Amino acid sequence: MKNPLVVVLIVLVLIVILAFGTIYGTYNQLVALDENVNSKWSQIDNQLQRRADLIPNLVETVKGYAAHEKEVFESVNKAREKLLSANTVAEKAASNDELNTALGRLLAIAENYPNLKADANFRQLSDELAGTENRIAVARMDYNNAVQAYNTKIRSFPTSIIANMFGFKEREYFKADEAAKTVPKVDFSK
Repeated sequence: MKNPLVVVLIVLVLIVILAFGTIYGTYNQLVALDENVNSKWSQIDNQLQRRADLIPNLVETVKGYAAHEKEVFESVNKAREKLLSANTVAEKAASNDELNTALGRLLAIAENYPNLKADANFRQLSDELAGTENRIAVARMDYNNAVQAYNTKIRSFPTSIIANMFGFKEREYFKADEAAKTVPKVDFSK
């Protein structure tokens, strides 16, 4: 060894390069996971928007058969407006649950009108709405899986150090409202 100071300096430079490479790679992983969460959230938003766009047509179709059910139509419209104006995950989840309840009441009206159930436009809109509900469920599941992967990564050591250094925060899961967990009761005797 010619100069121990040179060896120590080379070792320190290698350690700095390895540390920077680790930070760089971990940071990029966190960015990719964060963007994946954003992408999955966008899919939920797209499907919620699709459903919100279908609802006016469904309401108008039902209105033609059940004009005296004004309260139900108003509750569907109010819930739809709340969903469209919601910004956070929690707001979207709550307004989505409210819209589900209102739609349930609207579809229950259809049960009282056999001609409406036979109407091709109503059947098509109902089928599209059911398909959209399935897409929403899949999009919510994909979003929650992405949030889980992201949150797990930023809470894992040593990634948590880098996540805290660069301000990565836990993301919120899309949760169903407590009221959505109870089965609605449909009573046609009234």
